[in-house]
Amino acid sequence: MPKSTEITIPVPNGPDGAGMPATLVRPDSPMGAGIVLVQEIFGRTAYMRKRAMDLAENGYTVVLPQVYWRIGIDDIPEDSPDALMVAVGHSQAVDWDQAVADIRTAITWLRADPESEHAVALVGFCFGGGLAYAALQGVRGLEHADALVSYYGSALPNLVDGPTVHAASLHHFGDADAFIPREAIDHIREVVEADGAEFHLWDDANHAFDNPTPELGLHDPRASREAWEVTLDWLAEHHPA
Repeated sequence: MPKSTEITIPVPNGPDGAGMPATLVRPDSPMGAGIVLVQEIFGRTAYMRKRAMDLAENGYTVVLPQVYWRIGIDDIPEDSPDALMVAVGHSQAVDWDQAVADIRTAITWLRADPESEHAVALVGFCFGGGLAYAALQGVRGLEHADALVSYYGSALPNLVDGPTVHAASLHHFGDADAFIPREAIDHIREVVEADGAEFHLWDDANHAFDNPTPELGLHDPRASREAWEVTLDWLAEHHPA
């Protein structure tokens, strides 16, 4: 059974010298490849922690950073009233460039972890799917992840025409996404496939189709199951544990 612990990752400019809180999940057998799991818009929810455990059960050492830490937020309960509106407000309060830098710091920290293999991938959902993509743009060296899996990255329409991502990548979108226009998804697909990415468009699936929270009304069990199988197979090929 993977073991989960709360850690603090040193950052160069934390408020009052503070570090970034994160959840570290180690697999049963250490020395697996690393994954920085980048939270969806609702933060480090039980759903995100479950996905961290899922990845660790497949042999990965996983770090789940608290992206909203600089504004004093960890998670927004997805079943709470106006959860989406509250989450959007928090995401807009985040300094995007600083959040990108924090994810790169998490990559560097995990790459230096003596109990992992020093190879690090990014897996991001929704807000985190876009943030993970941005963290790979225009960077080299220890901060650059070796692979990327992005689920319906909400910021990608504003990112894909920027610097090229120089890493193997996998993208999931639903063809019934209510938040990202279909023409924008088609453009994302055109750009990332030209860069060598693998792209999956899931029939009848909405945005956040992997999120099982009933109150959101977005979950698609078939797309969620099949996309996760694709993700694990893709990681096994491009970023083996």
